[in-house]
Amino acid sequence: MTANEEIHPYRIAIPDEDLADLRDRLDRVRWAPEPAGGGEGYGVPVARVRGLVERWRRHYDWRAWENRLNAHPQYTTVIDGTKVHFLHVRSPEPDALPLVLSHGWPGSVAEYLEVIGPLSDPRRHGLDPSIAFDVVVPSLPGFGFSGPAADSGWGPQRIGRAWAVLMRRLGYDRYGAAGNDWGSGISLELGRAAPDRVLGAHVTQTWDPPPDDDPKWVAELGPKDKAAWEAFQDYVNNEAAYGAVQSQQPQTLAHALADSPVGLLGWNAQAMHRNGLADDAILTHVAIHWLTGTGGSAIRIYADHAREVPATGPTTVPLGVAQFAGDLPSIRVFSEHQHTIVSWHEYDRGGHYAAQDAPDLLVHDLRGFFTAVRSR
Repeated sequence: MTANEEIHPYRIAIPDEDLADLRDRLDRVRWAPEPAGGGEGYGVPVARVRGLVERWRRHYDWRAWENRLNAHPQYTTVIDGTKVHFLHVRSPEPDALPLVLSHGWPGSVAEYLEVIGPLSDPRRHGLDPSIAFDVVVPSLPGFGFSGPAADSGWGPQRIGRAWAVLMRRLGYDRYGAAGNDWGSGISLELGRAAPDRVLGAHVTQTWDPPPDDDPKWVAELGPKDKAAWEAFQDYVNNEAAYGAVQSQQPQTLAHALADSPVGLLGWNAQAMHRNGLADDAILTHVAIHWLTGTGGSAIRIYADHAREVPATGPTTVPLGVAQFAGDLPSIRVFSEHQHTIVSWHEYDRGGHYAAQDAPDLLVHDLRGFFTAVRSR
């Protein structure tokens, strides 16, 4: 192993002065005026952000979350010129399956804190130990403890290739991939990058378009899928402006996100505050981005994705999909043309951050899917 391939132990230790600076900035916030009528339809309301900031100032305990993260072994390594931070929790079970879990934006590795234990040590959590996992949870390049990426171009395809390097560097020949949000796409791209090594990919969204973008597929949808398609279109047309900004001019926005924790909270909260997350979970994701100086670099994944040459042809590794009631739905009939789907389950609770608001259901689905593909 060369010096550039070395893996170094890591422990989170945010300096006290950085926390003091954060408190000072929160105390000196200058609030945006609320639109007449309360601001419905204009984005995250001032009242919602005020409530989160008050929680952040008076009750939120960063050190408690830092300790939760530090309870798991963490490391850094350099891949393709960029530092990658990751949690690596080995299972006590001898036949554990390696599993890399990928988060999205505006999330962080904290997204998976509730599921690491049941996945890696099922016996201790009252579950059947016949399926257990060595869990690897990387911070995406440009996110959190990976720090700002050394260069641009870190879209899902490049990240998928980087994860293949990471898993090989950890000594794993065969492994599973799972993810949420951008992590769903990254897991699929990891399957493309290393199809002989990825046993299967498990995602919480596919969001595939109609095959060949042919409108006949939409016209032939049943009532349930038609409603899902209309909900998706409504989201794209009315709630996804952040995606356009972050795809086209991420650096313009980055200047504001780097200078104001309340601005970072207000911007990132649009993707979290109605998704069933507890306030402290929202604040933890935002705090990680603020304290590591990655609020601006994290949003570049949108622009980097837009600049990647789209992958062609279906994916080939077995795919499992878990859909949660509070998340934007995917449409199976579209996805069947792009993937080899071996399981597709829909749950009546949980949201976009199922690992945090419905961890038991996500653990159940992951265990079931990888039990099935392992026996194929």
